Amino acid sequence: QVQLVESGGGLVQAGGSLRLSCAASSRTFSSGAMAWFRQAPGKEREFVATITRTGGSTSYAESVKGRFTISRDNAKNTVYLQMNSLKPEDTAVYYCAGRFMNVLGSAPSRYVYWGQGTQVTVSS
Repeated sequence: QVQLVESGGGLVQAGGSLRLSCAASSRTFSSGAMAWFRQAPGKEREFVATITRTGGSTSYAESVKGRFTISRDNAKNTVYLQMNSLKPEDTAVYYCAGRFMNVLGSAPSRYVYWGQGTQVTVSS
């Protein structure tokens, strides 16, 4: 079973940047697509970004396109989310998720293993 551990969250002012990391416990990590989701208080979990096994294809939510960048280093079993030009509406708990199929997807139900989440708070 793959375990995921996110890190890098914190408090940042609007316009600032953060880089989230998600470390996987297993080489199985490198077999499928990975994604980031987020959940704000009182809201449903929403898709942020996803990346294929080799990093050759990515997809982003419209709300973060041009500001966030997803990447991965399979040698380190790690996926990243670089977040720039942060806005207060980006405040949420950010979750890393993975699936065994190498197919991009934005639905949480497509992902079979999840991290515990890391809080990102953007002040205005």
